[in-house]
Order: sequence, then structure tokens, then C-alpha cells
Amino acid sequence: MNPPLTDSTPGAAVVPTPVVAMGWMHTARFLTTAPQLHFLPKLGMPEIAFVGRSNAGKSTCINTLTQQKQLAFASKKPGRTQHINLFALGKQNATDAVLTDLPGYGYAAVPKQDKIRWQRVMANYLVTRENLTGIVLLCDPRLGLTELDEILLDVIRPRVEAGLKFLVLLTKSDKLTRAEAAKVLSIVRLQAGGGEVKLFSALKKQGVEEVAQLLWQWAHPAGPVAKPTQATLGAGDTPVAATASDTAP
Repeated sequence: MNPPLTDSTPGAAVVPTPVVAMGWMHTARFLTTAPQLHFLPKLGMPEIAFVGRSNAGKSTCINTLTQQKQLAFASKKPGRTQHINLFALGKQNATDAVLTDLPGYGYAAVPKQDKIRWQRVMANYLVTRENLTGIVLLCDPRLGLTELDEILLDVIRPRVEAGLKFLVLLTKSDKLTRAEAAKVLSIVRLQAGGGEVKLFSALKKQGVEEVAQLLWQWAHPAGPVAKPTQATLGAGDTPVAATASDTAP
């Protein structure tokens, strides 16, 4: 028998218990990896992408949420994780969602031409991936949202306005005092443009269950997934097609 959900009221948004949400996250398993956009399989289930600057704690966050130490690869050299990695969620042979781990961006040691190429890949993915349901942007709260983070926000804003879910996760929050945490939450909420903002600490397990519950809700929506449309992309815009040169740095 499955653990009960917290709200079974007809018509109400279903909120899973922490046990249900964490159990679901723990089912995460490697699905595939792709160095270029056109290698990504077309999927019909909701997809949730994790993005962020190198050293923002993205791999640690994914591993903490899924309760698996080595699911997401954390390179010893920031900026060197070069592939788009997909992880399936749900019972074996019954995948109901996918987590996408996008390479970190902004690391100074990566050659400029590789940075530009990867920015193009990421923008195309975020704008054109039809089953993309939500985006989790990882941010070190001691640095706040950087110029590159704000560029990413501009890229996804039309889709967020069209219904795409969006969360800014302030990682390493255990390094902040209560006053500092309150201040950065207030600032980033103003910058997030309608997205949610939460504190997260893999060390202290702060926000882990809450984020797992939110992602479960994203993956089990009452309505259809928000898909990119001509209006979403902007009148007259045509997505830039991925080419063989669109490889990650």
C-alpha cells in the first residue's frame, strides 16, 4: 500500500508527504547522456532541468535530493562536465519524469569559444525542449545572481510567463547567518521574476524535503505541460537549430 498523500480533497492540488516525495526522488537512475542537442531523445513525460554556474553545488544538490552519492558527476575541475545528463524518475519500467543535469557555466578556465558554443546549446534547450516542465537554477547566495544568471532568466522568461515552473535554489545556505539568509531571500525574490526562491543546504539537509515535494508536484500536474509556441519564442523568431558544432564546452 502506498503512503498517503497529505491532501485527498477532490479538486485540490495534491501535496505528497515528505516520505512519498523523497521515495520518488530516490528512484532516480541514469537514463542517457548527450554531447549535443540532437542526441537527446524525444520524451513524453515531464522534464525538470537543473542549471547553474560552476561551483554552485548543482551535482551535490541532485545527489542529496535523490539520496545517491554519485548519481550526478561532480568534476574536480569546474566547467569540465561536458554533457547533458538525463536521469529517469519513477518505478522501474514506469518512468513518470526526467531530471536533466546541464553543464555548469561561467568558469573562467573554459575557452571563450567553448563558452559561447555552450551558451547557444543551453539557450536552444531551454527555449525549444517541448516536455520541459520546470527549471531549477542553483545559486551560491554569497554571490547572488550573476550577470550570466540574469541572461538565463531573460532567455526563459517567456516560457515562465507561459506557465513553465521555475525555482531559484540558494545552495550552501548553512554558510549564512539568519540575517544574511533573510536579506538574500528578499533580494533574489525581486530578481526571480515570478519564480520561487528557497534556501537549500546539503550539509544541514535544509529545504531537501520541501524541494522534493515541489518537484513531485511539478512532475504530476493537473494540466498539460507548458510547451514552447511561436508566441513564447516571440513573433517571427525561429529557434536556432542545433548543429554538429553545438557541443558543450
